[in-house]
Amino acid sequence: MTAAVTASASCGLESGSSLPLRVEPGSIQPVADLEGVPITVGSKDFTEQVILGYVIGFALSAAGADVRDLTNIQGSNSTRDAQIAGQVDVTYEYTGTGWINYLGHETPIPDPQAQFEAVRDEDLERYQMVWTDPAPMNNTYALAMNRATAEATGVETLSDYAELVRTDPAAATTCVESEFNVRQDGFPGMAAHYGFDPNAVERRILQTGIIYQATADGTQCKFGEVFTTDGRIIALDLVLLEDDQSFFPKYNAAVVMREGFAEAHPAVAEVMAPISAALTDDVATELNRQVDVEGLEPAEVARQWLVDNGFVSMP
Repeated sequence: MTAAVTASASCGLESGSSLPLRVEPGSIQPVADLEGVPITVGSKDFTEQVILGYVIGFALSAAGADVRDLTNIQGSNSTRDAQIAGQVDVTYEYTGTGWINYLGHETPIPDPQAQFEAVRDEDLERYQMVWTDPAPMNNTYALAMNRATAEATGVETLSDYAELVRTDPAAATTCVESEFNVRQDGFPGMAAHYGFDPNAVERRILQTGIIYQATADGTQCKFGEVFTTDGRIIALDLVLLEDDQSFFPKYNAAVVMREGFAEAHPAVAEVMAPISAALTDDVATELNRQVDVEGLEPAEVARQWLVDNGFVSMP
């Protein structure tokens, strides 16, 4: 596994390294349009994103591209800035992140296909970014608790959580990561939507991976921010709060490229289309579980899934 590459505020990224593992063609065959073409694949710095980055990398490598690995960039904005600046050619991005964080909208579109189309059309017009091959997987935000907290508080929904914050804020200590703490599709927006004062509840800022175990322990965190396709939800027997007023946007993963790159290499979308179609919630949850629970490397997990589904083969 290659070392993590962190983006600076000016996006001064390293040029990337070769993929850590090799693959051979499977159902993905070499494509003349991609043979020997240098392509830098990026991702953000959490498990699912790194796995998805390697899924792209191995797929395009099997198609003949000379893939450079820039997975594990710190944060959404740094990854986006790197791509706009031309330091990253292709990523998987989430429709909700594009709509709210990059395009500045406050209200999500409930229908996933309509949300994808709205992001696709506006991001192309405003920033010349091409969105293609949306996956059925929807990795949206949620709050979770352990079963003891659920029984003690009677909380089942985010409306229940809001009422708990209003009536007994000391019982609602919540752990979040730094990005969710400030995003409008995160804690501040959720508080406004559900009608409670975000400053009334004690929030503790933790790294994403630590929140799951801390929420399962139930001492430092009574509630915790989670991603709905994270394998640790099942492994730690966490209970998700129902988003009963449908606040959180749809976060379907889609392949994103700059317009010039996409026009120069249309085969990228053709290669990735069947792969994206196979990325369901259950698939994403299982891949994440293999990394976060079993301790496997993201590159190994991504490659094995592609092999198991016939997209690539082992060398």
